[in-house]
Formats: sequence, C-alpha cells, structure tokens
Amino acid sequence: MAEAFAWAVEDGLRLGKRIYLGKDRAVAPPKPLPVMDKSPQFYLPSAPMVYAVISDPRIVDNPDIPSYQPYVHGRLDTPALIPLQMSAISLDVDCFVDTAFVLVSGTWRVHCVMGSRKCDCRIAIPMGEQGAFLGVEVDLPKKSYSTEQIGVDETKCIRHTAKPEDGEFVTPYMFTITIPKINGGTYISIKLHWSQKLSYIRGQLTLTVPFSFPEYVNPAIKKIARKEKIQLNVNYGIETGMVQTTSHPFKEFKRESGDISFLYEANVLTWSETDLSLSYTVSSSNIFGGALFQSPPTNDLDQRDMFCIYLFPGNERSTKGFSKEVIFVIDISASMRGRTLENTKNAMNIAFSKLSPEDSFNIILFSGETFLFCTSMMLASQEAVERAYEWIHKDHGEGAGTDIFVPLQKAIDMLSGTHGSMPMVFLVTDGAVEDERKICEWMSKVVKNGESLCPRIHTFGIGSFCNHHFLRMLSMISHGEYAAAFDLDSIESQMQKLISSGLSTVLANITLDGFEQVEVYSSCIPDLSSEAPLMICGRYQGSFPDTLKAEGILGDSGSFAVDLKIEKTTDMPLDKVIARQQIDLLTAQAWFSENKQLKEQIVNVCMRTCNISEYSRMVLIEKNKIDTDTDAARAKKSSKKKRHARKLWEAASAKPEKILLQVLTIGFGNLGATAENTPPEFEEEASPEVIEILNKAATNFWDRLCKSCCCMCCIQCCSKMNNQCGALLSQIFAAFAYIGCSQCYSLCFPEEGQ
Repeated sequence: MAEAFAWAVEDGLRLGKRIYLGKDRAVAPPKPLPVMDKSPQFYLPSAPMVYAVISDPRIVDNPDIPSYQPYVHGRLDTPALIPLQMSAISLDVDCFVDTAFVLVSGTWRVHCVMGSRKCDCRIAIPMGEQGAFLGVEVDLPKKSYSTEQIGVDETKCIRHTAKPEDGEFVTPYMFTITIPKINGGTYISIKLHWSQKLSYIRGQLTLTVPFSFPEYVNPAIKKIARKEKIQLNVNYGIETGMVQTTSHPFKEFKRESGDISFLYEANVLTWSETDLSLSYTVSSSNIFGGALFQSPPTNDLDQRDMFCIYLFPGNERSTKGFSKEVIFVIDISASMRGRTLENTKNAMNIAFSKLSPEDSFNIILFSGETFLFCTSMMLASQEAVERAYEWIHKDHGEGAGTDIFVPLQKAIDMLSGTHGSMPMVFLVTDGAVEDERKICEWMSKVVKNGESLCPRIHTFGIGSFCNHHFLRMLSMISHGEYAAAFDLDSIESQMQKLISSGLSTVLANITLDGFEQVEVYSSCIPDLSSEAPLMICGRYQGSFPDTLKAEGILGDSGSFAVDLKIEKTTDMPLDKVIARQQIDLLTAQAWFSENKQLKEQIVNVCMRTCNISEYSRMVLIEKNKIDTDTDAARAKKSSKKKRHARKLWEAASAKPEKILLQVLTIGFGNLGATAENTPPEFEEEASPEVIEILNKAATNFWDRLCKSCCCMCCIQCCSKMNNQCGALLSQIFAAFAYIGCSQCYSLCFPEEGQ
C-alpha cells in the first residue's frame, strides 16, 4: 500500500503541472519536479499532509484563474493524489512520563480543482514509532467531520460503510482518512490527534515528531509571510535532568514544579523542513522509580483509582548482569521463505554477537517438523557461534505446516533444571495455529510449578497472519516481552531491539510490596531491562499506600528493593497515558479467557480515550452547519426563500450522519493463510474489484476495437504498413490489452468515457 500511495502522489505531482498560477511576479513559478527515479519512500509524507483525490483529470485547474486547458478524455482507474497547499500550521505537544500527545492544527486549500467541481480529500498522518492515531476534526464552510470510537455491536445500525482506502493504515505508523466531496477553492481547517512513545537510549528519553514539509505544500504567493507555531509542554512525572530541544529555536516561557513549556513562533515564507526533536535525561545512576495515582473520570465504568508505576534502569553498568541460557525458536515454514527469512537470519547474526562466552545457547527451527542445532545447550564460544551461523543458513527443506507447540516444549525441556542463570526463549513466527490457548494454558502451569526463575518467552510476530494477541499473552505469562514487524523492511531492526532488550535484563521477578486489593493489567510483571524503562499500570481499591517498594532479583542472585516516590497527580490525563498499554494487555487476556466483561471494559476505554482496539470500530461523523442569522434574514423576503430556509434548518437539525470505517486492527490471526503458507509480502493482494477491471479491460479490448473500426479500414491500413510498424503496433495493442490503461483507451475511444 505504501508503494501504491507513493505512485499516486507522483502521478499527482505530474498532474499538478497543469495548474496555471498567473503572471504576477509575486507568484512563485512551479519548481521542476524532482527526478522521478527516486524510491517510493521519497513520496511518502514526512509531516501531516492533505491530498486532492483526482479520478477525473478534467477538473484539475486553478479555481481562481481558469486556464482553459486542452480537453482531457477519460478517467484514472487509480486516482492521483495532488498535495494541497498549506496556509497555516501549528503543533502542540504534551509529554507525560514516556508518552507524548500530539495535536496538529492546520489549514489547507483545494487549490487544484475548479471552483465549480468537487473532489475527495485524503488526509495522511505520519506518526512516530509506536504512534497511535486518536482522531481527526475537519471544519468546512457548510459541514464538519470528526471521528469517534463505538462498540462493535453498535455498528449494526449504521447504514454507510466507507471503502477500504477511505480509512486505512498505509504503513504501521501512517494513517489516512478521506473526507468526501469538497468544492474546489475551499479552505479546510483540520485538527489531528495522535499519541506516541518516547524512545529510551542510554538514560535519555527522546521524542521525534514528523514535521518536515515538502516544498510543494508552500502557497504559490511567495511574498506573504505566514505564521508557524510550535508549543511544547513537558510534565515530567519523573525526576529528570536537562531538557534539550535541538530542532527549532524554542524559547522557555514557563517553568513550574515538574512542568516546563517551550514556544517557537515565527513568520515564515516556507514551512518547517525539520522534524520536532526533544530529549531529556533521567537523572539517576542506579535503578529508581516512582508511582503516580489519580481518581478515574466520571464516565469511567471502573471507579477504582488508577496508578502507574515506573522503573528506570539507571546509567550504572557496574552491576553484574544475568548469565543466560538462550534458545532461539525460529519458524522456517514455506511462508517464511524469501526476504522474510533472510531478514530474520540477519537479525540472528546480530543476536549471536550479543551473547557472552559464559552464556549457553541453542537453536530450534520448525515448520511441520523440528530441527535442532544441537541436542544440548552449548557455550557461546567463537567456534560455536560460527557453526550456528553456518547452520541456520543451510537449506532445511521446504517446510509445510506450522507447529509451535512441539518446538516450544523441546525448548522448555532443555531449559528445565537451570540454576544460577536466566533461561529464555526467543520465539519468531509469521503464522497462526489452532492450539494457541492450549499453549498458553500449558505455559501457565510451567511458570506456576517451575523454578524461581522460570523460562522467559520473548515473542516476535511477523505480518498480520499470526495471532499477535496470542504472542503477547504467551510473553506476558512468562515475564517476557513481545514485539512485532508488519512490513518486511522493519523485521531486522525490530528483532534486534527485542533480542537486545531481552538479553539485557537487570532486575527479574519484580513484585510490589505495600499494595492490597490491587489489579495489575499485566498478569505477570515483566523484567526490567537496561534498554528501556518499565511501566506497570493498574487499578486499586481503597487508599493509596503512603510507602511502596519494588522488589526483585539481580544478576548475582541477590535481592533488590527500591522505595518508590509516590505522587498524586491532578494535572496529568493519567487515564489517557496508560490507555494504550491497558487496551493491549486486556485484549490479550480477553482473547485468552473469552471474558465478555473484559471486552466491554476495553470498549469503554476506547470510547473515552479514542484509541483503536479489536472490540471497537471507528466512525466518521458528518454534521451539517447553518448560518442562523443569514438564513433568518433571507426567510423574511419571500415564501420561496422561507421554504429554502426551512429545508436548511431540517438538514442542520437532522441527526449527524455516521460512516463506518473498515476494520483498522490486525485481528486474531489467519489460520487459512497459515495453512496455505501465504508469505507476509503477499498480504496486500489486489481486491476483487481491481481484478475484475483488469480482466474486463483485457478481454473486451479487441471486441471494442472491432466495433469502433470497420473491417475495410483495418485491411487498407494494414496493407500499407511495413513489417517493423506492424510489429510495433501489435506490441502497443498487446500492452493496452494487458494493463487496461484507461487513459490510453479513452484517447482511442472517447465515447466510452471509462
């Protein structure tokens, strides 16, 4: 989908060359387009953007100065996307603990469509890593649009359903939504909401917000400066050191206890070409933490108080780490063949380099069969690592089927009886299996009846065919971590992050001392890694304790305890800060237990915080607007205008129209695709509508050609051709029939008007 989107933007930029801007010297002439041999990534938005969706090239023109361009026949089967010019932009970012809430407010103009015609407009929202789309608000002269979350049961009474391309994730962290039928020349006011996690690297939290606009969104009138504004509010919630903002010339304008605000405001001729960048250090050399608590909002079904406990690993690395016994369990079924498996193997090579010589390891490859690198654990010596590298790159056969349970059991059996080291399994798969709940039940028994340090299962899902909620639940049961890659290019980097985090455990078997009547959303608290902070969220009954400790085991098997700094927060939307983690963890538990109450709880959280989930759906709400004063004055003039005003009132007073967007979540796995060994790179197959169009174009081409030309004309024409011309013409006709090119076809047959 990302490539198709980029191609549509490239087509739109070419089509935009038709727009006449006038002869005024204050108007910037269109710059030559960049070289079109760049990768598709070049045309993906690097900041919030709005595009005119053009299916009919005839409507492309300056809405203010008609250019009377040559008539264009036909329509575009794949609509072009012309980037709209932006006339105002502001960015507001609120940071709380490790989460940032982003609000982008901007105004765009449909500068490329005739004033008498309409087009759809597609909004693209690129978010940072681990971004979560929360909503959009669109204000037009006569209408307004907004999004909200509803329960799946409520969708039955909605009559209108949007097409897939009208609301979808083009990439895992880029969402697009389409607003229908906007007049040419209209100014569109838009507010975009999303949240994203701050990344943690070497004791520093970093935020990067996409805010780099391409040159072609700058308005054509070049001498008028426009205001660009960025406001950044940091509510730490944690003890931090220096705050650094390196992307824009910010000025600090407010500093209070725990809060600091920055402002950048300037009159500019061209919009920002730099992403917003913020970082602040965590001021501690040792493990430290704190607890934030807050009363729930009044519309929350669960009226127990909320809490969020954070633990940071600190910068000190003198503490002895855990010695490890690691088994890599890798799916090599037929669906993993090609780039998927190659990227997985590349990540494995990095994983081997992170093992210490005193660590032990093994490898299990599986499909319908199971392949062991060694019958017992091996020390991670240089020789053993080189042998493992060679072994995983061998061809182990074209595996049919996917069986996770058997290799997982073998891995746990190998790790049984481990003493003085951390046993862990890294499970990588792209498929779903029928016995997933059985696997989770079995692992629960292993953890309950096992050693003090039970085997940690770190799970990694590839693509959307595997059941990511099963993988999350399996890791949650065993104090492990879960990660995923939804496109081929991110497999290697995301796997490296998971493996690096799992191998860098600094505190295990974490418990909270001092809590009573508490519910933690994660059924088992994960371990603390030196690669990332740990957030523990939940609800409690009664009064929050005055003192609270987090306890655990260090790498030298010694016990560790840290007093948590307790703070009641009132100026932080704690329910929204913890919402994404709460939804993800509760969804995994709702899948496992099939608990209806958990599903209802998830829907309630989604409706309050506007987050997406498996048990809720997003709807686009359309409302009509009316100017009461203007229409009341018009209504006095004549009975005809009274009737017109009454119709306007009826339209405005009618219930808002709801448009149901397509499912935006990944679902609970695809057993059929797994059984057929469908690889992740083939998830985005052509829709039945597209296939039908191509088939009709190919099969009907010659039939339509014969109807448009008489036989005698064809005979006379062909008799005067030489061999080279005949061969060239036959190749051109074959190409037309194969691709069903609507533009070329319409040039030949304008009366068809396809």
